Amino acid sequence: MQAPYCLPPDAETVRPRVRLPAGATDCHCHVFVDDPRYPMVRERSYTPAVAPLDAYLRMCGIIGIERTVQVSASVYGFDNSLTLGVIRALGQHRARGVAGVRPDIGRKELQSLYEGGMRGVRLSTTVKGYGGTELLQPMAAAISPLGMHLQLHLHQASELAELERELMRTPAPLVFDHMGGVRGSEGVGSAGFQALLRLLRARDDCWVKISSWYRRSGSGAPDHADMAALVQALVDARPERLLFGTNWPHPALFAGAGVPVPNDGLLVDQFCQWVPDERVRRQILVANPGQLYGFE
Repeated sequence: MQAPYCLPPDAETVRPRVRLPAGATDCHCHVFVDDPRYPMVRERSYTPAVAPLDAYLRMCGIIGIERTVQVSASVYGFDNSLTLGVIRALGQHRARGVAGVRPDIGRKELQSLYEGGMRGVRLSTTVKGYGGTELLQPMAAAISPLGMHLQLHLHQASELAELERELMRTPAPLVFDHMGGVRGSEGVGSAGFQALLRLLRARDDCWVKISSWYRRSGSGAPDHADMAALVQALVDARPERLLFGTNWPHPALFAGAGVPVPNDGLLVDQFCQWVPDERVRRQILVANPGQLYGFE
């Protein structure tokens, strides 16, 4: 059965009302190309629209992003060559990456990924192409000697409550995609989100990305009002461990599915509205990614 085709990104990026600080970093994004050198895996969850690096950089120039963390997309499986090429093109002072790797990857190959600018390995219970949380401990043991982190892409925040004890003792830094997968309808008091807050407070090497909230909002565009209290709770808990990501080009949004492709300039405006303190915004956009990903 063919993987469904994604909607393309919004090419008419709106210039945000708030100017982002120098060094502002997009900590979650992807690039997709139509190139036989980078074949997609047969077993995948979606087929992306073409979204090349030059289009991404045009968007970044409008919204004020200067550094990027490219997440090697699940459609490329364990082939990280496209992401590594983007990092080489931009330079490691501007770009780092997160890889998808085989469960049996060796130390030499991990070292090569690290030298190429990769700083994390992604596991997912949402999309095909990576391993899932059954690999938490062996993958953490493999990457922790290099100081790389585990990035977890969870289908539901309830998984956090189920895995909380294991996550507390996982011997590698943890990064949670998309606010841990929490939905606006679940609210701050939900078991999964409360587990996320406990992990954030208890571990000095735990990070959460404020990203893809448009996909998890029940109230929907343009305000995504049900996500505001969740963002506020994260900021109140530990602003020095939060990151921002556009999730450009917003993969896995499909025609007729009811979630429109967001405009990245409007996403920045919403983030700035939810995080009005300029000092905290600078911390999330500049200082935190500098620390986690090792930007100069």
